[in-house]
Amino acid sequence: MSPSDLKPPYQLIAGHPSLDFVNTLDWRFREEGTEELLSSYEDLLRFAEQSKMLSTRQERQLLRTTSNVAGTRVLKRSTELREAMAEVFYAQVDGLEPSDASLRTLEQFFKAARLNQKLCWKDSRVAWAEMESEAELPLWLLSLDTSDLMTSDAIHKLRACDVPDCRWLFLDTSKNHARRWCDMKICGNRMKARRFKARQKA
Repeated sequence: MSPSDLKPPYQLIAGHPSLDFVNTLDWRFREEGTEELLSSYEDLLRFAEQSKMLSTRQERQLLRTTSNVAGTRVLKRSTELREAMAEVFYAQVDGLEPSDASLRTLEQFFKAARLNQKLCWKDSRVAWAEMESEAELPLWLLSLDTSDLMTSDAIHKLRACDVPDCRWLFLDTSKNHARRWCDMKICGNRMKARRFKARQKA
């Protein structure tokens, strides 16, 4: 059992890996400060495996073959991607226009991921595959998933949690499109308790 197996699983509530990835910087809008959930390359691989972007075999292979220097580099690049993603996603949620700098950053990551794809024969058809032995694989997969989401109709379902300190991102696939919280058990109950206390004081 690896050290990552002892850590609690990521809360994958967003309905899309790209949004769950943005949520790995927790409490992004809290006055007291944020909480980083990706502190190592191992954490990045653990997130990718739990999000079904990597298989367990791929995760273990990358853990064995990636040096500390390469892992640190990929983690740094991945957090750069994440923050550019966050700037664009939150701009969309808030009805704002993202900065040109964030768009150019995403463009660079998306193009790099595309360049590292190759054609293969899979399940009796031609398909795109990624270079599995490269340390950058989780970064490329996140870039490709993000590109697909941002340019799809699903982006119109993008929402942020109503709790001001949280604002975790998610796709609202509810029947009446009225989902307000990232997770009812966490922020939903928190907001209900806050409103109850306010009524008690009134």
